[in-house]
Amino acid sequence: MPRRNKYENEKWRQVITSSHNFLSLNLRELYNNRDLLFIFTRRDILSVYKQTILGPLWFFIQPALTTIVYVIIFSRAAKLSTSEIPPPLFYLSGLVLWSYYADCIMKTSTFFKDNTQILTKVYFPRLLIPLSLIITNFAKFCIQFLLFIIVYIYFLAKGTSIHINSFVFLFPVLVAITALLGLGAGMIVSSLSIRYKDLIHLLSFGVQLMMFTSSVVFPLSSFADSKYKWLIMANPMTGVIEAFRYGFLGRGYLSWPLLIYDSVCTVVLLLIGLIIFNTIEKNFTDSI
Repeated sequence: MPRRNKYENEKWRQVITSSHNFLSLNLRELYNNRDLLFIFTRRDILSVYKQTILGPLWFFIQPALTTIVYVIIFSRAAKLSTSEIPPPLFYLSGLVLWSYYADCIMKTSTFFKDNTQILTKVYFPRLLIPLSLIITNFAKFCIQFLLFIIVYIYFLAKGTSIHINSFVFLFPVLVAITALLGLGAGMIVSSLSIRYKDLIHLLSFGVQLMMFTSSVVFPLSSFADSKYKWLIMANPMTGVIEAFRYGFLGRGYLSWPLLIYDSVCTVVLLLIGLIIFNTIEKNFTDSI
């Protein structure tokens, strides 16, 4: 007679399983753990300026110093065009969005490695950590955007020929595209870097190269007759930055097909990132 298991007829209150499809988001589970999302976000924000003298002022200092360097090197020394936009305002308008994009990629790409002790000891929706990083970087973006507004008002008060227009209402959409682009690319790298550590080193180098193939430093109009224009337009951040400039400064290259292309790239990267993330998540503790 076969031996019966004493737990055979037990009714379990909760069963933890890893059976989910590749595109599973578990939105209900994410919503139920929203308090943990707030804790992660608060932790990340405090860790940025903890034990520093200037604290959150570093969020102002970094883009301000970078803008000054770009003005000296690219505008004064190299005499590069800024499409009749004051050089400080031109470079800052590109750096604000690009910094948010770069921070989202870099921080998200290492979240498995940076949170190993938590991820291997307790269960919670893993997507909470990259989402908290996106929100943390958004807080930094808001501070840097305030710097842009201050510089904008300064040049406006001087009588500079810049004007805001109705396309400024695209601003929330442009920020969302920037955040989701960074999230999608970061999830891909973070998942693959568990097995291929070199990707982290390649990413930091690749993000720097991508900046110089976007319109952060060069206006897209300067490549009107260039055979390399396609390379600049292929960067999904080019259309976002140009639309941002066009809405706030009245100059730039606003192209709906280019924005649609950027949106498609965002969706594709998110889907690929989610598929790879859900695949790796099941066995990542064995590889860390």
